[in-house]
This record gives sequence, C-alpha cells and structure tokens, in this order.
Amino acid sequence: MAAIERQARACAAMDAGLYADLLTRAAGDVRAGGPCATAIAGYEDAPADDIVSLRLLAGVHALVLTGRAPRLAPFYPSAGGAYRAADAPACWAAFRAVVEAEHDTLRGWLRRPPQTNEVGRANLLLAGLLHATREVGALPVRLVELGASGGLNLLADRFRVEAAGFAWGPPDSPVVLPDAWRGGAPRWLRAAADGHPGLTVVERLGCDITPLDPADPDGALALRAYVWPQHTARAARLAGALELVRRLPVRVAAKGAADFLAGISPRPGTLTVVWHSVMRQYVPADEWARVTAELERLAAEGSADAPVAHLSFEPHPREARNDFQLRARIGTAPERLLAEAHPHGLPAWAV
Repeated sequence: MAAIERQARACAAMDAGLYADLLTRAAGDVRAGGPCATAIAGYEDAPADDIVSLRLLAGVHALVLTGRAPRLAPFYPSAGGAYRAADAPACWAAFRAVVEAEHDTLRGWLRRPPQTNEVGRANLLLAGLLHATREVGALPVRLVELGASGGLNLLADRFRVEAAGFAWGPPDSPVVLPDAWRGGAPRWLRAAADGHPGLTVVERLGCDITPLDPADPDGALALRAYVWPQHTARAARLAGALELVRRLPVRVAAKGAADFLAGISPRPGTLTVVWHSVMRQYVPADEWARVTAELERLAAEGSADAPVAHLSFEPHPREARNDFQLRARIGTAPERLLAEAHPHGLPAWAV
C-alpha cells in the first residue's frame, strides 16, 4: 500500500521510528492478505487525506493505553515501555496479533476521522494573537477556532511559551511550550509580548464536524491515542491541557466551518480572531470556498472599533515538500507570512 508506506516515511522523518517500522511491515502485511489487510478492507482506495493508517495506529494505541494489549505495551514509551530498532520483529509480531484479535474494535476506529488536538500548535496561535493585538490595540479577544477538535487550543492564552530570552504566559500553567522558537523569538514577537504581557479573552468559540469532549473519558482517550507513542513531550503537553480544560471547560459546536462562520459577526469593542491549524486538507474544496467567502465577509464587516483577524497555520506546498506556515490577515489588509514551524508547532522560526 503506497499510502501506508508514505506515512511510514513521514513518521521516520518526525522521530517516530516505532510507527515507521510498524507501518513498513503493515504495508507488506496488506499486500500479503494478512490481518492488516482484513482490518482496512474497504478503505484501500480512501483519499490520502483520510490517513487510514493513522486511524489504525490510533486504535491500537488506545488498546495499549487501556491495558488491552499487554504484549505490545513494553514497546510503547507512552505506556512506560521503550523501543529500539532491534525490537522491530518482536514489536511487529505483537502488533499483528493485536490487529487480528481486536478486528471489530479497530474497524470502529477506521470510521473516526483523525482527531489530533495538537497543543504545540498553540505556539503559532499565540504568536499570531500577539501580532494582531499589536496591530489593532489592546482590545478584548473573541477567539474563534475552525476544526477545533476538543477545543484545547481555545485556552492558548493560559499556556506558557518559553524560548531563549523569552517567556510569555502564566508561570504556573500546566502547559509549557519550551524551546518554542529556533534562534530565539523574532523581534516583532518580543515587541508584541512586551507591550501585551497578558490577553483578555472574553469568548471562546469552536467548531468541528466530529468534536471530542475532553472531559469525557472516551474523548480524552481518543486525543491521547492520536499522539504518537514515542512523542512523550507531546503527551505531557496534552495531559496539561486536559487538566486545564477540566477547570475551564470550552464548548465546540458540531458544525462545519462555513455554517459556523455564517453565525459570526464582528463585535464592537472586541478583536475577533478566526484561527485554524492543519485542518484545511480535510475540508472539501466546495466547503472551503464557502469558508473563504465567510472570511471575506467578516473582513469587510470589521472596523477600527470591531477589528477582525484571520490566523492560519497550514502546510503550503513548495518544491515537493510542505512548509507549515503561520499567516495573518488583519481586516482587508494583505495576508502576511509571519513564521514557519515544525508541523506539531515546536519549534517555530522567523522567515
């Protein structure tokens, strides 16, 4: 399966050797008609953006996290195990056995869209928020997130961002984003942070086609399962965000982005910020055209007293690769490229 092998290479490039090895072997198992072929039957020709392989991996990871895959757990750092390249044959044997034994459970995971509420991407959201606040003045913020998943990044102003010579956010936050900027925070961000040591967020609005409730055990498990098991720092950030959202619940509407935006208008005396991260690829072209139209409407309706900002952190193809870029547009002004970053948000770097 070419899609599985592409995902294996992507995992290898992002320090996830465990998943890279498992997916490489899973592709061979699919070709041989093994348990992995049975597990994904009917999904072989699914669009690449469905990322069927990650759905399967998340389902297995959930079984590991809940103690239902004890033979596999010793290889998963997220469950207290460890993985070395020499473990690949034994790990694969245990993984294959789980796929075979838990067929019905894993088929259920294949029907669920990927839900990675990546907390590290709040690094870019906060940078964009501070940029927008510097541009329009210190107004209270209405934060609107498209494709918000569990809504964790709607609490981004409660996170702590740290880089060389730079820190912003509550020192006692359970979510710390360390080493956030390669080479230190850019000059424009330092200036914005100095001028705005805190943000007042008066409304937090989010939408998602299939939102997760992080306060629900099943929703929290799904969010944890989509974090790759070798990425323990990501898991720690997620755990902190889950703790925070238990104290400060947010609501994510089960609605498409265009319909959701149709109900949003600028509000006098506040800065309305529409934000999304690595979600556009999952939105059909006709739906995104409607989203674009709504964004243009909001920009045109904004004013000096009721400004609107649009922030995005999305991949932009260039020279056979994706550059993940933070872009900002204030009102109807031209869009600005502010920074680039690792797909998971840490680190970012100036452009």
